[in-house]
Amino acid sequence: MSGIAFLRIRVLPGRTPLLVRQCLALNHRPSVHRRNLSVTASTDSSPSNIGVRVRFAPSPTGNLHVGGARTALFNYIFARSNGGKFILRIEDTDLERSTKQSEEAVLNDLTWLGLDWDEGPGVGGEYGPYRQSERNSLYKQHAENLLNSGHAYRCFCSNEELEKMKERAQQLQMPPVYTGKWSTASDGEIHEELAKMTPYTYRFRVPKEGTLKINDLVRGEVIWSLDTLGDFVILRSNGQPVYNFCVTVDDATMHISHVIRAEEHLPNTLRQALIYQALGFTMPSFAHVSLILAPDRSKLSKRHGATSVGQFREMGYLPKSMVNYLALLGWSDGTGNEFFTMDQLIENFSISRINKSGAVFDSTKLRWMNGQHLRALPSEELTTILGERWKSAGLLLDLEGTFVKEATELLKDGIDLVTDADTVLSNFLSYPLDSTLASTEGKPIVEDKLCDMAASLLSAYDSGELVEALKEGPAGWQKWVKSFGKQLNRKGKSLFMPLRVLLTGKLHGPEMGGSIILLYKAGVCGIISPHAGFKTLGDRLKILREMDWEAFNTQKCSDADSVTAASH
Repeated sequence: MSGIAFLRIRVLPGRTPLLVRQCLALNHRPSVHRRNLSVTASTDSSPSNIGVRVRFAPSPTGNLHVGGARTALFNYIFARSNGGKFILRIEDTDLERSTKQSEEAVLNDLTWLGLDWDEGPGVGGEYGPYRQSERNSLYKQHAENLLNSGHAYRCFCSNEELEKMKERAQQLQMPPVYTGKWSTASDGEIHEELAKMTPYTYRFRVPKEGTLKINDLVRGEVIWSLDTLGDFVILRSNGQPVYNFCVTVDDATMHISHVIRAEEHLPNTLRQALIYQALGFTMPSFAHVSLILAPDRSKLSKRHGATSVGQFREMGYLPKSMVNYLALLGWSDGTGNEFFTMDQLIENFSISRINKSGAVFDSTKLRWMNGQHLRALPSEELTTILGERWKSAGLLLDLEGTFVKEATELLKDGIDLVTDADTVLSNFLSYPLDSTLASTEGKPIVEDKLCDMAASLLSAYDSGELVEALKEGPAGWQKWVKSFGKQLNRKGKSLFMPLRVLLTGKLHGPEMGGSIILLYKAGVCGIISPHAGFKTLGDRLKILREMDWEAFNTQKCSDADSVTAASH
C-alpha cells in the first residue's frame, strides 16, 4: 500500500555474522556485541504483499478500559479503511491475574462496540494460536535462536545479587541496569552452574553504546541512548517469557504491519526493536497515541468515575455514541464535524490526523453526544428501546396501543441515556401538587387566584367539556383552552402556568397540550402499572376538589410570618 511507512532496523557498522559464527564454534559468548552501534529506522515501502495487518492485544486481567477500547477502535478503522486485517490477540501470560471471565467480558465489549475481528479467539486464523499462553513453544524456540546466535546468554545471578547491583547503582546515582556479569562467562563457568542446577534467565545482549531511532507515525522521530538500558531478561528462570519478548515474536510471526498503541508503550519499543533486529524480523510501523486524561489532566482512572466500556454499557450508553466519542479522543477529520457513524470513520480516518496531545475524557460531552445519537434513531427503533425499558422497569404492564410511541415523542428531549427514561416517565406520571404549591416558585401562582381557576377547571371537567376536548386530541385541546382563557379573561403565562400546575402538579415540563392529552390517555389505556405512582386525570381533579384552599393560604401566611419573625 503506497504512502504507508514501514520501519526497518539498520545496524552500523554492518556485518557481524562471520564473527558470531567464529565465536559459536568456540561455544563462547563474544564481547564483539558490545561494540558501539548506531541503530536507525528507515522508511521503506511495504516489505511484502501481505497488506495492512493490525492487532489489538488486551490482557484479560480486568474490564476493557476506555483507553483500550479507543486503541482497538483506531486499529479497527485503520484496517478497514485500508482493506486490511484486524487481529485480536489475548496477552494472558500473567497467569495469576488473567481470568476467563475477564477475557469473555473484553470480547463481549468489543463485539458490543461493533469491532469484529478477522483473526483471533472464536474465529481462528492462519497465524494462531491467538492466546499467548498457548504460544510458549514458539517463544522458547526463538529464545534458543537468540542464545545460539550470541544475541542472548544465560544469567545465573540470584535475586540477592541483582538487588545489590541495584543498590550499588543507586549509590553511584546511575541507572539501575544489569552490570553484565554473565555476558562474558566461559564455557566452564556456564557448565559448572548448569551442573549445580542453578536457576538461570535468558538475557538479551544490548550494545554498551550507540542510539536507536524510530520514526513514529504520530510522534515523529524518537531516539534512545542504548547505554541506559542494560542487558534485559527475555526468559525467566521458570521458563516463562517476558512481555516485550512475547510481543515482538507475536507481532513478527503474525506479520503485523502497524502497531497502533498507547504512548505508555513507547519505552517498550527500544527493547522490541533490538529483538526484531537480532531475530532478523522486519519491524512494523509504530504509532503511539496519546493517553486519555481525566479533567484534572491526570491519567484517567477509577477514581474519576466510570472508566470501563462495560460500565458505560450498563449506564445506558449506545455503542454508536461510544464509538463516535472515543474516535474523537485524539483524532479529528479537520472539518470540525463531531458526529460520525462507523462507516464515516472508516472513510475519513487517517493516522496523520491523530493528535500528539493528551485527550481529556469529558463525561458530560459523552452524555450529550449519546442523547444526540439516541434521538437520531428511527422513531420505531427508539420507541421499541424506551418501551422495553419502561416495561422492564415495572412502569408499564405491556406495550400495546399508541401510548409508548406518543410518550417517546413527547419525552425524548429529556432523555440522554436509555436509563434516564425510567426517571423521566416516572416524573411525568407523578403529581407532586402539594410540594409545588409550597415552593418559593409556586407562591406567586397560588397568590394569583389559583383557587378560582381550580373551581373553573372543576366545572369544565364536571360538564364533560375538558374530557371531550382531550379525546379530540391537539385540535380539541387548543379550542378548549382558548375558550377557557376567554372565560377567565386570562392568556399567555397567566393562563398556562396555573393550568400546568393544576393538571400536572409541576411548574415545568414538556409541551403542555401534549402532556395533558397523554396524561388523559395514560388513565384510559390500561397499560400503566399500579406501582408507577400514577394519578389519573380524574384522581387529580378529585384532589383539587378536596383541597382546602383557605387553609392552604392560611398556612402560607403563617409560614411567611414565621420567616419574617426569624429574620428580625
